[in-house]
Amino acid sequence: MPSTGPIRTVSDAWRPRLAPHLRLEFDPVRGRYVLLGPETVSVLNGTGAAIVRRCDGRRTVAEIVAELREQYQRVVEDEVRHFLVRLADGRFLEVDRA
Repeated sequence: MPSTGPIRTVSDAWRPRLAPHLRLEFDPVRGRYVLLGPETVSVLNGTGAAIVRRCDGRRTVAEIVAELREQYQRVVEDEVRHFLVRLADGRFLEVDRA
């Protein structure tokens, strides 16, 4: 069931996905990925975009962290989880809680 209120922590088994009113696109003018929504643009850094690209509703949080560890030398799991919590609380992500 998708989350409806603020969350404090993220379980390894949860499957986050981008909220249906948003889309992730590369903005060639900014040279960065952005989240586009109704009347809103959120600019992401490279790491943030790498996390959001993996939030497809199929991958678990544990799988997302593992994939990031394969791509980057230093991945702090707590920082990834904190980022996911902030996105979910801001209604950028929906989370299927297993």
